[in-house]
Amino acid sequence: MATVTGFEGLRHPRKTDLKQFSELFEPLFSASSDEARRQAAAALSQCQHVPQSVALRIGEAPISIAAIFLTRSAAIDDATLLQIIRTQSPAHATAIARRENLSVHLVDALVERRQTAVAPEKAALPAPVAPAPQQRPTETAAEDMTTAKLLREEKLRSDLKSLARTSRQVPPAGQAPPAEPVIEPVHALHAALLVRFARSGEANLFAASLAAALSSSLELGERILLDISGQQLATALTAMEMPPADSLFILSALYPDLAERLGGATRGDALLAALTPQASRARVQSWLQAEQDDKAGTRTHQPYLAPDRSNDPRQSPQRQETARSAKDITQKPAYGRTH
Repeated sequence: MATVTGFEGLRHPRKTDLKQFSELFEPLFSASSDEARRQAAAALSQCQHVPQSVALRIGEAPISIAAIFLTRSAAIDDATLLQIIRTQSPAHATAIARRENLSVHLVDALVERRQTAVAPEKAALPAPVAPAPQQRPTETAAEDMTTAKLLREEKLRSDLKSLARTSRQVPPAGQAPPAEPVIEPVHALHAALLVRFARSGEANLFAASLAAALSSSLELGERILLDISGQQLATALTAMEMPPADSLFILSALYPDLAERLGGATRGDALLAALTPQASRARVQSWLQAEQDDKAGTRTHQPYLAPDRSNDPRQSPQRQETARSAKDITQKPAYGRTH
């Protein structure tokens, strides 16, 4: 810790300082206890200048040591983060997903890592074909930040929709109908993305992540988010077994009125307390089933206010005749003189 404390005191370390610290850090870090390494990682997460060899060494440590550094450090560059995502555990990827201002390349790597992780689990099911990674030109220092954000949003939306897409078309003759939708507990990476996008207020990306977590269409994710009471989103989060603290944070970030306090708790606390996992799963499953039936073409909608209302089978001949008589009456003048 003395070495780390001395390095922290250098506001603008020179190249020789960085090189010397890198050479000293490796043997000291390896020989230290877990608690000492954890303290060193926490201290270095506040430094603006950390050698990338040191950042990689901390990032490759067990997640109990590396988590705070991977989540908070502004000194670690994208190349090092990409290497950690591709070589370390899913817990390391989840910690990186909680960082602020993820670049396009990091989001791509996180989604690709998630797809690779779930592929063996769903080998027996018809899995969606993920699009081949596209080569992106190297971003220049003068690239417009708004354009980069739009590119990141579009790419992430495309990847999440591919991840969420399932084979729900009408089965050919002789095949069994599609199985009923199953709601699985939210994956740690999806939970991290939901918290991140709620914090940054990126509603479109949040809806896409929610749809991916539910294995539903993007339209359903958007409809859930558009319920301004927060009831539907709270139901979906409870059904997916999202940790209560994360659920409350998401609801308060997206619906500020739920952060208002009522006595010793907030409106969000009261909303979540009124929900049970069993009832929430049943309700969300009904949403998914309705969406599945709509895609299969097994449900039809008869518009009650359509022009051909008289053809509605729900209208008896007697009621249809009454409606026509009422229409004739309304066409006659109801006021003024008649000749």
